[in-house]
Amino acid sequence: MRLAILADIHGNLLALEAVLADLDRRGADAVVNLGDCVSSPLWPRETLDLLMEKGWPTVRGNHDRWVWEDRDESPQTSDGYARHALDAAGRAWLGALPVRLDLPGGILAFHARPDDDNAYLLEDIEAGRLVRAPAAAIADRLGDIAAPVVLCGHSHLQHLLRLPDGRWILNPGSIGGPAYDDPTPPAHVSESGSPSARYAMLELDGDRVAAELIAIPYDHDRAVRRATENGRPDWAYALATGHSLGVSAAGS
Repeated sequence: MRLAILADIHGNLLALEAVLADLDRRGADAVVNLGDCVSSPLWPRETLDLLMEKGWPTVRGNHDRWVWEDRDESPQTSDGYARHALDAAGRAWLGALPVRLDLPGGILAFHARPDDDNAYLLEDIEAGRLVRAPAAAIADRLGDIAAPVVLCGHSHLQHLLRLPDGRWILNPGSIGGPAYDDPTPPAHVSESGSPSARYAMLELDGDRVAAELIAIPYDHDRAVRRATENGRPDWAYALATGHSLGVSAAGS
């Protein structure tokens, strides 16, 4: 089986379209989406329209939940902009997404951690940055999950690792958000280092696990202009560079 793994699209329609074109070239037997579909100052409605049309298995991310919930968010925030852009049916679609998916081949998919949609599985925060957590800590966060292959997103950082007990964990990175800052204590940044759209391909053949972590170009300059027009210089800088302006209240 050849599985395409998408995550953290964040309303970046142009990046998603570039990934779809790349997928057409590479080929895949199936696609799974690990959530955080629309929250951004970019194209949340158009992105959701495309995702609903595709109908891929999708798990609900923390930002999907926040957009769906009846929160009094300003349109100047990423969640608020997306919530105001979507109609009731679109918000309900996000709210109805499952938090976990069991996929063929013994694969378990969720957004962040199996028991928390807003906590990192593979990373710790050190000196204001995300760093790879020790294998023992990752295994503890997984708890009693016995799936041989685990898929997660949330941190926007690509990872492929095998725990000492044999379980594989893959984070495909973010399609639409190459960097962000999070002022929630402990404040920190996530930076991929380039404006590329990222996803992953996973191949399973019996006990053989092979994966490719992919980064492709797209018209990020247009996405930068969109973020700038919508009053989000932090997003514009992240989309242009893959780096963050730093932790600030504007980064939500």
